[in-house]
Amino acid sequence: MPQVVAKWGVVAHHDNAPVHKALNVKQFLTKNSMTQLLHPPYSPDLAPCDFFLFPRMKKVLKGKRFADVEEVKKKTMEALKGITLQEFQDCFKKWKTCLDWCIASNGQYFEGD
Repeated sequence: MPQVVAKWGVVAHHDNAPVHKALNVKQFLTKNSMTQLLHPPYSPDLAPCDFFLFPRMKKVLKGKRFADVEEVKKKTMEALKGITLQEFQDCFKKWKTCLDWCIASNGQYFEGD
């Protein structure tokens, strides 16, 4: 599976969201010499945002009341900054494991933890 690295050393992974297929996104990727890491069409659980980031943010923000949008932004940024390097490393280890499972199953549905 190809690794996608921008000139800044950032790895890019797109799921199959329609916005990722937009012309301006494709132009940005081309302009910056980036290619997409192919994502199986029926595997939303392979997106780190879905199995790590969104549940992690929900755990911190769920059930809270906010006075206004600015407070939501502030608390969201605090929650994001509270994610440790180790948590991110664990997330991407799990991501690689899930990708390996997906490849082993030829892109078919699988369950795993």
